[in-house]
Amino acid sequence: MISFKKIFVLTAVVFSLVSCSHISSLTGEKQEVALNVFTGLPGENGRILAVKFDDTTNAHPQQGVEDADVVFVTQVEAGLTRLLGIYSSQYPDVIGPIRSARISDIDILAQFGKVGFAYSGAQSKLRPVLAKANLVNLSAERNPPTIYFNDENRIRPYAMMLKTAPLLAKAEGLDFARSIGYSHGEISESSTVISSATIRWPNAKYEAVWNETAKKFDLLHDGNPNLNTLGESLGSNNLVIQIVEIHPSEYGDKFGGVTPKSTVIGSGKGYLLRDGRMTEVRWTRTDAISPTKWTLNDGSEAKFATGQVWFFLTDIEPKFASL
Repeated sequence: MISFKKIFVLTAVVFSLVSCSHISSLTGEKQEVALNVFTGLPGENGRILAVKFDDTTNAHPQQGVEDADVVFVTQVEAGLTRLLGIYSSQYPDVIGPIRSARISDIDILAQFGKVGFAYSGAQSKLRPVLAKANLVNLSAERNPPTIYFNDENRIRPYAMMLKTAPLLAKAEGLDFARSIGYSHGEISESSTVISSATIRWPNAKYEAVWNETAKKFDLLHDGNPNLNTLGESLGSNNLVIQIVEIHPSEYGDKFGGVTPKSTVIGSGKGYLLRDGRMTEVRWTRTDAISPTKWTLNDGSEAKFATGQVWFFLTDIEPKFASL
């Protein structure tokens, strides 16, 4: 039987805890909220999962791209593009369609540390190079159809999807999210107002159209609205057009196409699109494991907006339209 004295003590403890919480709220004390280093938004800096997406028309709509913290658009054979999504703050249940790795992926991912790399497969000549890279192979070549499966509503080879939870449960030794060189802040006074931008590769095109209501650039892919599987427009208030050298590599696809390689180590120019404006920027990266620094033409740091970041790697100058 509980004594009156014990009841009194328990009541006092509960009242004390409630009172402290109430007093804390009255004094205006704020608890620190963790911000994801890539987006600058509330979120965890979790283990890094990199996913290779098909980006052809037949692969659209893609699933899970909207949940990536960072998205890279890179050129592949025949002048087409593929996506490389970086996840650390949230991991959607299903992602895809998944396609194979390319040589450009290695240098792009090296600045993130040791990441889990999810892809469908790789050319035999490229496999030993991937094995030597600072990557954890989470590909379909090493995982069962319970993790990598074909969506019956899609046409093969544009149908392979990925279940993230069982894949991450098997992943070991992955690094946690850390800065890759950019930070968030106020927009530069040197920015100019634009209504849209056109980004090209030899056989692919993206258009970014400013959406004043949503406060982001909506994306079009090869002239069509770039929607996810929920019918929502993909895009962001952080689009970076990075001008890089693209040259043929020693690798190729099974159809005889030569794989291009995007050079992301060195320096060059680019364009930062945010808040309905465009700012000319410069990028510098000294080696594979170093972050990429983004500066304005006067040498000061270029500040990104908060939110998902898209990097478009191309060697073709974009075109901008004004209001």
